Amino acid sequence: MRVGIGYDSHRFAPDRPLILGGVEIPYDQGLDGWSDADAVAHALTDAILGAAGLGDIGQMFPSDDPRFHNADSLELLRRASMKAAEARCSLVHADITVICERPKIGPYADEMRERLAQAALAGYSNISIKAKTNEGMGFIGRGEGIAVIAVVLMDEAETARKSRSR
Repeated sequence: MRVGIGYDSHRFAPDRPLILGGVEIPYDQGLDGWSDADAVAHALTDAILGAAGLGDIGQMFPSDDPRFHNADSLELLRRASMKAAEARCSLVHADITVICERPKIGPYADEMRERLAQAALAGYSNISIKAKTNEGMGFIGRGEGIAVIAVVLMDEAETARKSRSR
């Protein structure tokens, strides 16, 4: 078994859709970023890559590469999950915490779980999403942005363990 931790944060920006976990959430601002700025998908991608020993999202999908400008982050998650599968690692469980004052995440959590599970080559029950506020503190508390933490447990196939131990 392997564990990975992912983190991402983005500031709010006008004239962009707010996409979290592959779901477009009605809100007066979106998140600023090179891709679609889906902080949930980014944190989960980083956690999966870390657990599989494949680096991080910035190494696999550099922010200065024009191919990833306005990229669909669920597609990046799918590609990272496929690389992890090639390394004989499969997602057992992901626990994701979205930290923001607003908008409310709860009404969208089930749809996020569905979309993330599909992109991560996992089942709905393998993904958990929670939302917390920052109790008015810091950039999140002031409503300037969103942060996400993801922790994953990955199962490493027996053949992969044996080949690394040599």
